[in-house]
Formats: sequence, structure tokens, C-alpha cells
Amino acid sequence: MQTVWKGAISFGLVHVPVKMFTATEDKDIHFRTIHKECGMPISNVRTCSHCGKKVEQDDIVKGFEYEKGKFVIFNEEEIESLKPESAKVIQILDFVSLSDIDPLYYQKPYYLSPDLSGAGAYSLLLEAIKDTGKIGIAKISIRSKSSLAAIRAVGNCLCLETMHYPDEIRPIASVPNLPEQTVVNEKELQMAKLLIEQLTETFQPDKYTDDYRIALTNAIQQKIAGEGVDKITSPSETRSNVIDLMAALQASIEAAKAPPASPPKPKRKSSSKQTKEIV
Repeated sequence: MQTVWKGAISFGLVHVPVKMFTATEDKDIHFRTIHKECGMPISNVRTCSHCGKKVEQDDIVKGFEYEKGKFVIFNEEEIESLKPESAKVIQILDFVSLSDIDPLYYQKPYYLSPDLSGAGAYSLLLEAIKDTGKIGIAKISIRSKSSLAAIRAVGNCLCLETMHYPDEIRPIASVPNLPEQTVVNEKELQMAKLLIEQLTETFQPDKYTDDYRIALTNAIQQKIAGEGVDKITSPSETRSNVIDLMAALQASIEAAKAPPASPPKPKRKSSSKQTKEIV
């Protein structure tokens, strides 16, 4: 793993030197923009919208548009001088219960490991968080962005998850077409609860897969091998135009009771274009 940040956790007078590592990775398939005629990548050249000149990296600075077409310019030294102490220190401000934090606030997780001679203090904080069941709320700056953060124990590792500030979250009142009051039929509500109970399981993250990425990866391998691309179609589902919500709930409950059907075996369909179809 590559270190993305290096500093220390501070709570009270305790100082814990740590290194930070990204806890997740981008698994998306990224395509390049290709010139159709010759099959080679198209380069993105930075040009000035005013004079049309090509701009080199050394000539690029940062600016804020305070009025249409008017900017104030900052150099790197000025930006660095404005960074808070949290640029090198994860300052824990409070400890709270996990249930107090709405998942809406969470952004991205990172792993923290002890740095230099900080193993003792790291282990102390880790065990204290485990035993109390609390979450540390801190401030941190990563790559010029200041964030709130939650620090918790994941196994034998401290995990930091960046969080949105409250003013970064749009108010629910701005969402259109929300009902002012929820009015439901009591029998339908009981059926909906029963359906939820039947579909409730222990969370097992390994059972969920990115089907599109898997299909795209297979298609890339087929293209590399000079083959056609399999067309993936979802198993057909029997759907009826049920207007009666009660009937739809009942049918859903009955379907939830039934054992899961075995996935259909792929069938290969030959053609002159070497295409294959899974039905």
C-alpha cells in the first residue's frame, strides 16, 4: 500500500504518530478516448480560453471566480500558509456513539498504521476505542481539503473515515415531490413489514458483486483474444401489471418464501460475426 498522508493522531495530551493508507480501491473499468480512424489515444491539451495558447504546467496557477470572468489568483505558497494545523495532525475533538452518526455524513475510508515509535500509543488508542465502543470525531486536511473524520476500530487497525461538514449536506426540504404527511393503509403496512422480515439477513458483503464490471472485464478479454462479445441478458422475470398494492405485497411474500432458482446455464449461439448470446 502507498502512504497517502503522514502525521499524528492527537487526543488530550496523547500524540500517536501514524501513516494513512487508502482502504478502498477503484475497480471501475476506465476507457481512453480513441481516434476512430487510426485507433490511437487522443491527448487532452490545456489551452487558454482567452488567447488560445497551449499552457504548460509551470504556467498554471489557482484562481477563484468571484464574479463572472473575474478571478483572484493564489500561488502555492499562499495556499500552504492558509492550511490549518490539522494538515499534519488528526485532532480528535469528541468521542461519540456510532449510532449517533447518520451514514449520510460518511465519505471515504482510510487505514491508519503506527509510525516510527508510535506502536504503544497506537495500541492504547485502539484498545480504548474497542472497549468503550466509541467513535472519535476529528478534523483532518488531506490534499488541500479539510474534512471531518470518524476514527474507529476495525479488527486490529484504526480506520479513519472522512465525513461531510453539515453545511455540505443539502437539506431534505429541497428534495421535490416529498409527501408532507405519510398516509398508509394499516394492513398494507403490516404486509410490508412482514416482507421486510422475510428478506432480512445478516450482512454478508461477499455475496454482492459488480455484475457490470465482471461482464465488461470478460468482454475486454474476448476482444483481446479477437473474439466477439457475449451479449448478457438478465433472466426473464414474470411481471404482471398489478394495481392492487395488497396483491403485490402478497405475491412478493410468496416469492420470498420460495427457494432461489438456479442461475440459467449460458447457451452459445454461433453466427458469422462470431457473436454469442446468453439467454
